[in-house]
Amino acid sequence: MTDLCYYEILEVDRSADKSTVKKAYRKMAMKYHPDKNPGDTEAEENFKAVNEAYQVLSDQEKRAIYDRHGKAGLEGHGQGGGFSRGGGFDDLGSIFEEMFGGGGFGGGRQRQRKTYNYDLDTEIEVTLEFNEAVFGCNTELNYKYKTACKPCKGSGAKGGKLSTCKTCNGQGQVHMKQGFMTFAQTCPHCEGTGQAVSAKCPSCNGAGYEEKNESFKVDIPEGINHGNRIRVGNKGNIAPDGSRGDLYIVININDDKHFIRHDDDIYLEVPLFFTQIALGDTIKIPGLRGELELKIPTNTRDKEQIIFKNEGVQSVNGYGKGNFVVQIKIQYPDKVNSEQRELLEKLQQSFGIESKPHEDIFEGMFTKVKSWFK
Repeated sequence: MTDLCYYEILEVDRSADKSTVKKAYRKMAMKYHPDKNPGDTEAEENFKAVNEAYQVLSDQEKRAIYDRHGKAGLEGHGQGGGFSRGGGFDDLGSIFEEMFGGGGFGGGRQRQRKTYNYDLDTEIEVTLEFNEAVFGCNTELNYKYKTACKPCKGSGAKGGKLSTCKTCNGQGQVHMKQGFMTFAQTCPHCEGTGQAVSAKCPSCNGAGYEEKNESFKVDIPEGINHGNRIRVGNKGNIAPDGSRGDLYIVININDDKHFIRHDDDIYLEVPLFFTQIALGDTIKIPGLRGELELKIPTNTRDKEQIIFKNEGVQSVNGYGKGNFVVQIKIQYPDKVNSEQRELLEKLQQSFGIESKPHEDIFEGMFTKVKSWFK
């Protein structure tokens, strides 16, 4: 990449405006950043080239010189392959912030510390029966939530007193060297607050909270699907100031023995005897909401699907109902008695040449195959 022109390095046209150049730079810098490609010297060289290209193309004066005279024309204009304050330094810092959750160059800012060390929102899983999910239900939930330990006010520290984090010396960030660069990341020990627990609270053993049980009933909407989440406001964990988070209910659904659900469509396999296929038939089958009449045309194929529109599951998002899909499974007798065999032979003979379609297909093939070995 280093032998390419600056426009090729950033993969932009020569007519690209400043915002397009910046967008391309951010994409390429994140792609080749050394921390995402540890030990990859080629990626490190590409990363340097990307920054060099951006320093030129983001500067109107340098870009004009480069367009007229190439790289040689930039000599003496502060272009030495490193970072300049007017170039990509600040933009690279914002990229690090995206990549590392607030990390950047220099000291940065400490994250404001919560007075408690747990999340207010919480999540539980609820398992429903197949029909409960399809038609909705009202179910009782029993779950545990967290409330702040009063002696330590949720901090987990004895007496609620925190000390300076020894990992980052209270800076909230730790500095790491990667290749030719040094950058900062949020301290993993104090999570950017600069403070840490030196002595655990004896009441909660440093947890910062106690757990309590709660029960309540919740309406499960019709058409809820496996993996969906339901948010119940003000049923989550409780902060020291009494504010409360939300409870998220993750839905699991038990399978049905016969009905198979795919999104809002329902599939049902219907076994049919081969004579029903040959003669055609009309039968009653169970649908989600009652009986359905299934008409079986003659010569229906095995695994053929017959669709009942709008007989599936009501969409939980209000998009109408899915379909009810019947899949045919043709069954043949495991064995036949002498009387049945005689009847089948008579039936076959009654069809004449139709009963042996292979004779038309293979006529002449035997002679052709024998000729291959002469």
